[in-house]
Amino acid sequence: MRTATYFFIFLNLSLAVFEEPAVYPLPFLVTSLVEVLCLLVFFVRLTHFAKVTLRNVFWKDTKNICIMVAILLSLTDLAIYGVLRMYNVRSVRWSRIVRPIFLINFAESRQIRRAFRSIRNTLPEITYVFLLFMFSLLMFSLMALKLFGERNLQTAEGLPYFKNYLEIVFDLYVLVTTANSPDVMMPAFDFSSWYALFFIAFVIINTYIFMSLFLAVVYNNYKKHLKVMFGGLNCD
Repeated sequence: MRTATYFFIFLNLSLAVFEEPAVYPLPFLVTSLVEVLCLLVFFVRLTHFAKVTLRNVFWKDTKNICIMVAILLSLTDLAIYGVLRMYNVRSVRWSRIVRPIFLINFAESRQIRRAFRSIRNTLPEITYVFLLFMFSLLMFSLMALKLFGERNLQTAEGLPYFKNYLEIVFDLYVLVTTANSPDVMMPAFDFSSWYALFFIAFVIINTYIFMSLFLAVVYNNYKKHLKVMFGGLNCD
């Protein structure tokens, strides 16, 4: 039963690879039949669990309620999407976001729920570091707007360079990952090589300091909650 449950959970999550838009699209009828089959298995599994559980215990368990709601939402979305597709109306399968609920809330997924609970308990404690990082990002974006916004610089595509504050925030946010480095600084660097110091300072503070600090806080707090959850065992 456990193996079958995991198989159909995996199959249900894998549908995202084949549903439009997808790299390997399959006909809608095929993916919808597979999804209905998975939902039917989940419903049978939930019904079987209800038969061997006291009624008041079953209905007080939020995991069972979450699974039932996820099944209903998935079926409703599938029906609406199918009807709209018949009339050539483009729509989005919004119920995909509820599919991980099946992975978390079945009785066999106790270890996954523990890990998820540890992540949830860790989030409030890393809020301060995240807010400091966002404050640094917003301040650097404001400085970039003041430094480059009035110099009529242009990107390689001929677009205005660092003219819009929100676009600057996004570009510098991407720069934290170094994904757009050094392209993002080349218009300013071509204007004056001294402007490279701004981007070097930004990368040092936000990529090397804040990201390392963020990772350390996440790891330490997650490990702390995991140790408490497992009764103080060494989880290193």
